[in-house]
Amino acid sequence: MAEMTDILRLLDLASVVVFAVTGALVASRNQMDIVGFMWLGVVTGIGGGTVRDLLLDVPVFWVVNSTPLALCLGAAALVHFTAHLVASRYRILLYLDAFGMALVTTVGTAKAHDLGTGSLIAVCMGVITASVGGILRDLLGQEPSILLRRDIYVTAAALGSVVFLVAEGFGLPRLAAMGLAVSAAFGLRALAIRFDIYLPVFRPRPGRVPDSRGEVE
Repeated sequence: MAEMTDILRLLDLASVVVFAVTGALVASRNQMDIVGFMWLGVVTGIGGGTVRDLLLDVPVFWVVNSTPLALCLGAAALVHFTAHLVASRYRILLYLDAFGMALVTTVGTAKAHDLGTGSLIAVCMGVITASVGGILRDLLGQEPSILLRRDIYVTAAALGSVVFLVAEGFGLPRLAAMGLAVSAAFGLRALAIRFDIYLPVFRPRPGRVPDSRGEVE
């Protein structure tokens, strides 16, 4: 159990760093100063996990241990001085964001499941952990929100959560279940980015015409 707790903590820290880097890359695209880099890095890195912990009514992870906050600040500062070395920051942003999403989805789902929530709530916590940081990043960085784009994102997070719960339900070791979940979520998102795959969207259609009595047929 202690070993699994350590693995969860390491995954949580890794996901925080990855998301902080994506926030800093958005700051670079908006030509912000180093404070802007750090602000977006912190909000993106810890935003989803903060909302998750508040909803689960547990101590917020970065308040209990400031390491995630320090990592966000450090990663964002590093990107401030190195972002110009990357030729296509947007492409890297997309794939880093996909990897971070896959990690935090798994961590959020596992944390909720360990606290005794039902499977549906655990899936919701995984999706919230994965998406809130990105939503805040896009809002503050004036980027199109991940929820308003037609990209497969939330769907990939939900898939990762479900894969994790099903794998554990079938008795797979937790590390294997996590690996499958991360692979499923990242794989679907990466395929969607590479081949421009998206779910069917709503298409406006002419409304139904009332008859002579004012009733819709």
